[in-house]
Amino acid sequence: MCMKEAVSRISTYSADTFGVCSSLYELRGMVVIHDPSGCNSTYATHDEPRWYDQDSLIFISGVTEMDAIMGNDDKFVHDVVSAARDFSPKFIVILCTPVPLMTGADMDALAALIEEQTGIMTMAATTNNMNLYDKGIAWAMNMLAERIVKDVPAPAPAGPMCCSWQPEFAACGGAGTSAKPLRVNVIGATPLDFSYNGSEKSMKRFLRRSGFSPHSVWAMGSPLEEIEMAGLADVNLVVSAGAVEGAKVMKKRFGIPYVVGVPIGPYMQEEIARGLRRAAEMKEDIYVCADSRADCSEADTIIIGESVYSASLAAALGREGRTAKVYCLLNEWPGVLGQEDVFVSSEGELRRRLADWTGTVIADPLYGPVIPASAHFVGLGHTAFSGRLYQKVIPNLIDEFESFVKKINDFAALV
Repeated sequence: MCMKEAVSRISTYSADTFGVCSSLYELRGMVVIHDPSGCNSTYATHDEPRWYDQDSLIFISGVTEMDAIMGNDDKFVHDVVSAARDFSPKFIVILCTPVPLMTGADMDALAALIEEQTGIMTMAATTNNMNLYDKGIAWAMNMLAERIVKDVPAPAPAGPMCCSWQPEFAACGGAGTSAKPLRVNVIGATPLDFSYNGSEKSMKRFLRRSGFSPHSVWAMGSPLEEIEMAGLADVNLVVSAGAVEGAKVMKKRFGIPYVVGVPIGPYMQEEIARGLRRAAEMKEDIYVCADSRADCSEADTIIIGESVYSASLAAALGREGRTAKVYCLLNEWPGVLGQEDVFVSSEGELRRRLADWTGTVIADPLYGPVIPASAHFVGLGHTAFSGRLYQKVIPNLIDEFESFVKKINDFAALV
């Protein structure tokens, strides 16, 4: 890690291990963080709002200094196998952290030993606790798409076609399509990006209102069995940047196209609904979060946050008279952001870019110390950045977008 990655005034984003844990939390698998102790306590107390409401098989190995120095991998394997026999998980994932990374533990070999002794599918995630959470989400979504989603039979012949005078016409995408609603997987929904405020339920309601059939949500509110049958869907809606790679696997395996964007506000909901129908019909992938943006070369607002969510919010605000660009301090994912948006590499670079800004900044409140006094700062909590600090006030922008716009305008009127 080079010094430019050090932070002195703001928080840091959640680690890749927590991205894996958050993605798999509800799926009845067993996740083991190979670590002395600190990682799981940080995840449980800061980054996992479901910890006290829902049970999950997330463990730490409790590796000791002597185990690490002597390479006592037998103890790790024994403990994981013993726990697996007690709890009978659907799958096992072991996560690497700095200690086994520095001692050269062969995590793939350990996973193979555990699978051999338990008969349970076991995988080693490519984590190290130094990458950011979106990398962990990417690994988890890839794993689900490659290993958990089952092969499905060839699609049945299309049903009766709907005509323009039938109510089903708009819902099923137009002439020449089946009257059966298109089935949609939502990929990439975790509390790290969407908090624990009902956003995943709002996405399902949006899909139903728009004439679609929600098939599964990866991975909030959907049991493992729904995700196993995700290959039956007609189109995927990707709502976080790390999940794009999983959607690509689904397209490779099943030919399912994907649409990237979050249905924030009426405009983005219309654009995403239109994009889902077009993607299903044309078998093409559509980055609505980037394609629906207005020109932001003369932006009056900066949004700092996860790229897909922030770009979708920027597009939605564009229809409310605000021109917004995005600064993202996470990993760079091609195609998600617009030309005027920026992947920012460090706190120092962010401070330089914001130094003379006099417009609006929308970001997690913990960005406050680097926002200049000349700017109009609107807090928007992000669990992956500030943990549970603002849990009770993070809005569900899928349902509460109009209230958020009013908040921005009310604050601006006071300046």
